Amino acid sequence: MQEKMTAKILLVNPPIFDFAAYDFWLKPYGLLSVAGKLRGRAQLTIFDYLNRLTPFMAQQKSLKSDNFGRGKFYHRIIPPPKCLSNIPRYFRRFGLPRHFFQNLLKESPHFDFVLVQTMMTYWYPGVREVIQDVRSLQPKAKIILGGVYATICSTHAASLEADLLINASNLKPLFEFLGIEPKINQPPLWNAYNRLDTGVLKLTDGCPFNCTYCAARALCPEFKPRQLDTSIAELNLLLQCGVRNIAFYDDALLCRPQETLIPFLQYVLQHNINVNFHTPNALNARLLTPDLAKLMLQAGFKTFYIGFENISTDWHRQTGAKVTTEEFANAVEFLLAAVAEPKNVTAYLLLGHPAANCWRLEESMKFVNSLGIKGMLADFSPIPGTPDGRSCAEWVDMKEPLMHNKTAFPIIRLGFDKVNRLKDLQRQLNRDL
Repeated sequence: MQEKMTAKILLVNPPIFDFAAYDFWLKPYGLLSVAGKLRGRAQLTIFDYLNRLTPFMAQQKSLKSDNFGRGKFYHRIIPPPKCLSNIPRYFRRFGLPRHFFQNLLKESPHFDFVLVQTMMTYWYPGVREVIQDVRSLQPKAKIILGGVYATICSTHAASLEADLLINASNLKPLFEFLGIEPKINQPPLWNAYNRLDTGVLKLTDGCPFNCTYCAARALCPEFKPRQLDTSIAELNLLLQCGVRNIAFYDDALLCRPQETLIPFLQYVLQHNINVNFHTPNALNARLLTPDLAKLMLQAGFKTFYIGFENISTDWHRQTGAKVTTEEFANAVEFLLAAVAEPKNVTAYLLLGHPAANCWRLEESMKFVNSLGIKGMLADFSPIPGTPDGRSCAEWVDMKEPLMHNKTAFPIIRLGFDKVNRLKDLQRQLNRDL
């Protein structure tokens, strides 16, 4: 493979078109990981529409971060797509104004390649906007799409007419197309940002479970721990960049902890590293032990998000049997005994799942509340290729990614009033803690 030492590559994290979006430690980790492997072998420039630390966003007082680095995105209300026009919510474009990106394309020398991160399938309008601007203002640049949408909706993604689509589990065609030999063990390109206060890392890839509503297997078919020194290198780079809050993007962070999490946290303690860790991708309650809970608290974990989904044993049996009610209650007990702040322990509960009973969901919410922790209703998004996604064809056109929208589907499935009532109940339960 012949290296192009002078290749100019633009990395883009697109804007979000959706009813709701929040910076819940949201970073283009896949894009930055790929870019890290190109470090020193190409000229790399990043444009992140969702970077809340840009001067423009920093001037917006309403976007101020909370103590753990989360916050609102800049947005404006726009007309919804026709297929979502019956959803009684405001539709928005989240991210920097479009002219900032257009100005970069106008003022910059010619880019050879533009790598675009894709995330939720129903966020593709933001990807399409990026492609339109690149085609208009830098028509010679080759556009490459990678990530979730490009992987699980590849046929639809092809309609956007990028030059190359990359499957998340196979990067070889990307490096061949670029003509660059990658540096495999390099950490993500976090130093591309002028300023950082939150970051992301992973200790593992994939997930050993096979839940019927999850796309983890489609994105990474095999669960495997990463090399410890690789994860430590990522951690140290984040610290050098000034990061204070780090979110784990692992789908199964607690799996095989003797190989991954435990030695990683021992390193953190041995080197007196002071940073806040968070688990937005949900912990598996079955895998949490008292000793592991203590170690996590000692090493700096501040927020704990645990997958519970529903109290129904039948529902869990039908969707993958990931956790039982008893295992979930034990995990909460372990965390609280290790002196986790109850307000920072949250259970995810699925709203709008095609097989879920609303009465059992209310029961689930009250059970979580009885344990002294918060619940969070996670709106169900039907994912193509999953068993649950296939069953959702009864309610929506699964070939149109906009209909995978997590705000829209529960309303279509349950009705606007019922969704509002359930969300009001969850807010009330959390206030009563």
